[in-house]
Formats: sequence, C-alpha cells, structure tokens
Amino acid sequence: MSAETAKSLETKNKLLEGALRTLTEQGIAKTSARSVASAAGVNQALVFYHFGSVDELLAAACRYGAEQAVARYRTRLAAVGSLSELLAVGREIHEQERAGGHVALLGQLLAGAQTHAALGPATAAGLDLWIAEIEQVLRRVLATTPLGEFADPAGFARALAASFVGIELYEGVDEGGAHAALDALEQLGALVAALEELGPVAQRAVRHRLRRVGRGAP
Repeated sequence: MSAETAKSLETKNKLLEGALRTLTEQGIAKTSARSVASAAGVNQALVFYHFGSVDELLAAACRYGAEQAVARYRTRLAAVGSLSELLAVGREIHEQERAGGHVALLGQLLAGAQTHAALGPATAAGLDLWIAEIEQVLRRVLATTPLGEFADPAGFARALAASFVGIELYEGVDEGGAHAALDALEQLGALVAALEELGPVAQRAVRHRLRRVGRGAP
C-alpha cells in the first residue's frame, strides 16, 4: 500500500469514526459536514471528496460501525453452546453496547432513516450482519434439541434481533420495563434448556407432540 493510499484510508476512517461519534453525542439533527469534520479533526471538504455527500458518509459509517461491533463479539458468539447461553450473551452485549453509547447510536440511525434516504438500507444492512451471526448460532444450538426439526433459524434470528432493537429503544423511556423484557427472554432460554436436558424418550415424546401440532392434530 502506497503512502498516499494509506493516508486516504486513514482520513476516511477518521471521518467514519467522527460521524459515529457525532451521531452518538449530538444526534442526527446536529450531524453535518462541519460537525463530523470537527469531530474527525479534518477539513470538511474531505467529507465530500471521500463520500460525495453527508448522507453517503452516514450510510458508510453505519455499515462500518456494525462491522466493527459484530467483529468484537464474533468469537464470543461462536463459543455459545445453547439458546439460554445465547440469550445471556445477548444481554451481556446489550449492556456493553449501551455503556459504549452504541444503543443511543442505533436510536439516532433509526430516527435518521426517516429523513435520510441512504440511512434506511444501511441500517438494515448493519442489522443483517448481527442477524447472520445469530442465525449461525441458532442453527448449531437448536439442532440438538426437540425444536431443531421445527424451528426456523432465519426467522427466529430476525425475531431475536427485532426484540433486542425494540428493548434498546424502549429502555430510553422505561428502563425497568426493558430489563423485565430481557428477563423474560432469559426465562424462554431456561425453558429451552430444560428441553435440552430431557432424556431420549422424553425428547421423542416432545418431537411427536410437536409434529402433531404442526399437522393441526389435537
């Protein structure tokens, strides 16, 4: 990599980090080429040179932030061995991301998607990175339970991601309610853990019952 290319990449990363910091600290309404450039410590003309527009910079920052976040937890998620553990890890991630200001950032991105056309697809793409990681875990951990034959890991992954997004936004107006919702998800994990601990005969009985329910049998 040439010195010029390395310098260009360094400037782009500064702008991406500056955009994320500005969104988190000042909100979407106060995010502009000037405020982002100030946070990044560069000339605001570089926003347009590297990204063309503020909206395109914000979209790139959204994807960049999601990639960084998923990378931080990929090894941890790969070590998950059960649904109950996945939900516990999800709560741990939620607490760490909230402390780092990333929950507030997500709220700003979702709010900004209403008025900044590029942010909607970029935010969805960022969430899809999380969903792909969760789906991999679900396919692995559900395969050994009676639910493995019947669950839809892709749909379940989206449902879990949507639940956590909703809880993150809900926490801003009702912190106690958000924690109660997280507790309820962990209780769901405990129920599945109980299924995992059943013996072979009991697991066959559960699968048989689920098949009957799936066929609409009483």
